[in-house]
Amino acid sequence: MAVSVVGVTAYGRCVADEQAGSLDLAAGRGARSGMAIRFHHIAYRALDVCNAVEMAAIEAAVARTGLPPGARVLDIGCGNGAVAARLARMGFAVTAVERDADMADLARERTAGSGAEVVQADSGEVLAASQPWDLILALGATEAAAAGLREPQAVLARLKQHLRPGGWLLWGDLFWAAEPPAPLRMLVEATNDYLSHEGWQAAARAAGYGVDQAQASSAESWDRYTAAMDGAARDWLAVHGDAPEAATVRAAADRVRTMFDFGRPYIGFGLYLLKAD
Repeated sequence: MAVSVVGVTAYGRCVADEQAGSLDLAAGRGARSGMAIRFHHIAYRALDVCNAVEMAAIEAAVARTGLPPGARVLDIGCGNGAVAARLARMGFAVTAVERDADMADLARERTAGSGAEVVQADSGEVLAASQPWDLILALGATEAAAAGLREPQAVLARLKQHLRPGGWLLWGDLFWAAEPPAPLRMLVEATNDYLSHEGWQAAARAAGYGVDQAQASSAESWDRYTAAMDGAARDWLAVHGDAPEAATVRAAADRVRTMFDFGRPYIGFGLYLLKAD
């Protein structure tokens, strides 16, 4: 789902500005639309997972479900497609949904040959048109259940409606590790509402799930995540410093770095494996 680079994108959203153009980074301009590329189109090419969480943690959580090969999996807000590709290669029947057209192109590139299907659409449309799923993943997805639905318990409850009885939701999102300054809360919650680590678990239980596992990402995971994004942007700028979009990319990279430096004491990333009761 698309949000501004100024806001919560800086803290784990694997999304791109809805006005962004192509992912043709070598050329520096949008191949499909002729529009300039944006910071997150550059940064997410450098990432394995588009959030501050390790692929190994995702694989381990999925393994805990005991789902057999062929189980139907929906990856909401798949971003660069790396998670969808990994799950497809684990034998699952994966459908990956991404609203942003250029990120969907990147996801198709990453998932090529894996068996995963990438659909460019709003997640609500795909959920409404599909049969119940064995597993839904939503890792840092904006408005994961439906456009305009932001309240955490309501989002989790809506997703539960699209799981088979006893199905699973692997939810990953920001949490407040400490009470943030009001300006930081306003900025980070520009597109989604967030809870504490314990609050997410309470919301899941209230929405009708059992909490099988809840874990917070380590400082090392955050460091790798932020360094990869920042490094990709700086590398691009070193080559394309004279490109028309260079000033915008540089400003966004500087803004993201500043937000992380300021926000790290207040923000964590949680991974929650939830089973529909």
